[in-house]
Amino acid sequence: MKPLVSIITPSYNQSHYLEDTIQSVLRQEYQNIEYLIVDGASTDGSQQIIQRYADKLEWWVSEPDQGQADAINKGFRRASGEIIAWLNSDDLYLPGAVTQAVELFDRHPEADVVYGDAVTADGAGRLLNELRFQSWGVEDFLQFKIICQPAVFMRRAAVEKVGYLDASYHFFLDHQLWIRLARKARFVYQTAFWAVSRYHPAAKNITLAAKSGAEVYRILEWAETQPDLAEIIKRNYHQVWAGAYAIIARYLLDGGKSGEAFLNYSKAARSWPPSLKNYWHRYLFAGLSSLGMGFLGKWYYSLKGKRIPGIANEASLADWPGIQTH
Repeated sequence: MKPLVSIITPSYNQSHYLEDTIQSVLRQEYQNIEYLIVDGASTDGSQQIIQRYADKLEWWVSEPDQGQADAINKGFRRASGEIIAWLNSDDLYLPGAVTQAVELFDRHPEADVVYGDAVTADGAGRLLNELRFQSWGVEDFLQFKIICQPAVFMRRAAVEKVGYLDASYHFFLDHQLWIRLARKARFVYQTAFWAVSRYHPAAKNITLAAKSGAEVYRILEWAETQPDLAEIIKRNYHQVWAGAYAIIARYLLDGGKSGEAFLNYSKAARSWPPSLKNYWHRYLFAGLSSLGMGFLGKWYYSLKGKRIPGIANEASLADWPGIQTH
């Protein structure tokens, strides 16, 4: 029998996207799924949407919580699947994602975490950019090489061993968990699109960009207290700080703080000059915007945005929930 997969969706006032998220789980071809939704006492009609699907859910609750990590941890504690994952209430699974994740675990029994690629979408569901990753481990995660959380599946035993999410994190809660897992666990990557990560004006990493940057520093401060991680940071000091500054700059730029973003990109480039190849266009955009010439960067991104990701042409997405293909 195929292993049980537990999917948890934390939800709070995202009714505009929630039903598409739910349907992207329920329409997975993989049969052995238990689906749990943890709502934080939403007031925007989310509870009514969840109730419409209650007979297809293993469990759901709507009550005040301490934030996203707390909600996900509630779901983890209720989950009984050998494999677990969480899908935020504004993201989507792509067709076949769960099947492919389980098959990857089957081919790699030594793996504790598997992950794939993702594609971004705007609030209307228009696909924007392909997010392609590589095979990374703890050294890479400490350099803030980011994988896309909705495209990640984990063995429940491994997550229980490290103690679930640290609920004191609100922005990089997933990345801090990857670091803790990667100290002992094996991550296996597959080049395949598994999820859609939605970028919209209400996303917390955009609306609270400055606070999300502060959590990057917190992660490094925590890592320095762990002897094994501190040794890795010492060996890769310049790369680690270049990655930290670059990810802070990225979210500042997305949050409209171009001047601060430019300063952090400059720090990243000074820390480890080879890293510049990964973000030179955003660095340039930040600089132009801070000088009042952001229209040039917007023109560049408008041209780039007209390029439709190849995955948008796949027939399986023609009627997939939450995706606009034309």
